[in-house]
Amino acid sequence: QVQLVESGGGLVQAGGSLRLSCAASRTIFSINGMGWYRQAPGKQRELVATITNGAGTRYAASVKGRFTISRDNAKDTVYLQMNSLKPEDTAVYYCYANYYGPEFWGQGTQVTVSS
Repeated sequence: QVQLVESGGGLVQAGGSLRLSCAASRTIFSINGMGWYRQAPGKQRELVATITNGAGTRYAASVKGRFTISRDNAKDTVYLQMNSLKPEDTAVYYCYANYYGPEFWGQGTQVTVSS
């Protein structure tokens, strides 16, 4: 079992920035992939950004150019830097990690962007 602990959410005005962190209880050196999803009220959970074992990245079209995903293997942590935030980015953000089969999720962190 792997625990993922998210932090960094909060309330920010439109145009502002936040950085989310996801710390894993197991090394992320050999993960298949890790990343972030989000779920807004009344909407389905959607992919925000992922990073692979080879450090390849993928972003949702709605966040491309504004969000950056990165990883620090030494700290077993993945980050999501969110800039130029918009009210439509308001959601609960969930971290996930895939270890070539087993997949684990964090408890979620709320991001609220006011207009």
